[in-house]
Amino acid sequence: MIWVDLFSIACIVLGCFFYLAGTVGLLRLPDVFTRLHALTKADNLGLGLIVLGAIVQIGDWMINLKLVLIWGLVMIASATVAHLIARRALQQTQAAEEERA
Repeated sequence: MIWVDLFSIACIVLGCFFYLAGTVGLLRLPDVFTRLHALTKADNLGLGLIVLGAIVQIGDWMINLKLVLIWGLVMIASATVAHLIARRALQQTQAAEEERA
């Protein structure tokens, strides 16, 4: 096995670990905001490492470009969705506090 293969395997395994850590964070953390933080950060890093591991193995620059574009779109989409979910959760929290007051 050559060094490129070992680097690729290490990136993919580490990426899977970050996906697993994000899932554990989603299930174990107490509120919406910390769950979103754990999930978005870990999943973006995990996907980035998996894409990096795949890019090292794939020689075609067109496929590599597509993988990087997909990763970029996923990062934009996850940030947007996390922002929308956090804003809605904040609105619900503020409405609940106003009802108590």
